[in-house]
Amino acid sequence: MNGGMKPEFFYFDMGNVLLWFSHERMAEQMGKVAGVDAKRAWAILFDEGLEWAYERGELTREQFYGRFCEAAGTKLADIEALDAAGNDIFELNPPMIGLVGRLAGARYRVGVCSNTTSSHWAHCTQKFAALKGVFPVYALSFRLKVMKPEPRFYEEAAKLAGVPAGKIFFTDDRAENVEAAAKAGWDAVLFESVSQVNEALRGRGVVVNY
Repeated sequence: MNGGMKPEFFYFDMGNVLLWFSHERMAEQMGKVAGVDAKRAWAILFDEGLEWAYERGELTREQFYGRFCEAAGTKLADIEALDAAGNDIFELNPPMIGLVGRLAGARYRVGVCSNTTSSHWAHCTQKFAALKGVFPVYALSFRLKVMKPEPRFYEEAAKLAGVPAGKIFFTDDRAENVEAAAKAGWDAVLFESVSQVNEALRGRGVVVNY
């Protein structure tokens, strides 16, 4: 926590905070394109770590989809079809975007702080204009080459924010990411609901009449 200091910068996780998403849907849809069942697609993507390597920026788009098909035991499927299947998993969380928009409108500095892939990011910024229109700063795992909750992620994200760690407010839906942020000196809050985050901000003297 920041000891009661008013934050100067506000970081928001993307998945299940700004946007709702489903990894189950991703596995089902990519499996269907590649000709394998959802259980096998899930194992390749998540149990075997292919998605995490992509989120860490270790693979190109072509390498990611090529390795997925290789692991699935199928010839390389249409990359565009796989990309669409893997990305059509997000929905906007309008109340949260509304709260962030009011923060930005009140001239508070805001940013996205997310473990994500280049494919997911390209899709989401094209589909949801608010991600480009509201946020000027993006701390993204595939660009930083490191993922939450690793300490270096928070160090790099703080550099992008341009303020001391203790002046960064952060909310994320995963407890391990919040705990790591707190260890890095951030004022970190586990995301439960938009009203809960709004109350957390009010408690820090940040009032945007949401």
